[in-house]
Amino acid sequence: MTDEELHDLAEKQAALGEVRGTPAPDPVNAPMIRHWLAAMGDENPVYLDRGVAPPAMAQVWTMQGLSATGKDRSPVDDVLTALNAAGYTGVVATNCEQTYHRYARLGERLTPATRFTDLAGPKRTALGVGYFATWNVTWYAEDDEPVAEMLFRVLKFRPPATKSQEPYPLQPAVNQDTAFFWEGVRSRELRIQSCADCGLLRHPPGPLCPHCRSANRSYVLASGEGTLYSYVVHHHPPVPGRETPFVVGVVELPEGVRIVGNLVDCPIEEVRVGMSLRVTYRPMDAELVLPMWAPGEP
Repeated sequence: MTDEELHDLAEKQAALGEVRGTPAPDPVNAPMIRHWLAAMGDENPVYLDRGVAPPAMAQVWTMQGLSATGKDRSPVDDVLTALNAAGYTGVVATNCEQTYHRYARLGERLTPATRFTDLAGPKRTALGVGYFATWNVTWYAEDDEPVAEMLFRVLKFRPPATKSQEPYPLQPAVNQDTAFFWEGVRSRELRIQSCADCGLLRHPPGPLCPHCRSANRSYVLASGEGTLYSYVVHHHPPVPGRETPFVVGVVELPEGVRIVGNLVDCPIEEVRVGMSLRVTYRPMDAELVLPMWAPGEP
């Protein structure tokens, strides 16, 4: 489809307004809330004591599983399908804003309603040329009272070719605040930004010290050791240049900061919070090297 045809389709889908989906397959229930609280490390007893769900769980009740069939067709689907057909197959979430009207109560069965709102582009980004698609979802109780709503925006981009001589499709943003870090990675050094005045270490890098507000910056060399603080296993959506599933972890360094990176050289079923890790440097193309994390000495 041409750019004009994509925008025409987006306008037609937006004109449909809010389209109701199928009610959640399960009512709001205590076991799911209990699992959510455990996964999030939320020890607040108020939810189960009062018979209500954490507000951020709104999407949980109506999400389709990976093997689900008979998915509701929403105004968003035709736009995303058209973008895929036009070669904009890469996807990354860029914005998510949730608004909570009230708690969902045990026993309620929520119904989602989706409204496509905007298609902006084509725009040139660090990932490639693409479109920003925006839509809203509102979850209603059985009496049609809105419980929560969400604005969601994704970038659908055309990934570069992934041949070995081509650049890795997911290039990091390098600026005056982060250049020292990537220069260190190319030299197989893990550099952590420090305040040149008060000495505070910080990551990710930034222009000002959050403690003393100094703009004077330096860095220290980290030992390259760390402990897995948290992680997710990414299954979907597909990521250009990567095979799913893969593990993304938050690694706590003994220097006192945390850093995000991929876990490698470890079966997914053996990944666990608290495991010892060590940095490893992986060339992604002729220029880009990424720091990743592999099991270290216990």
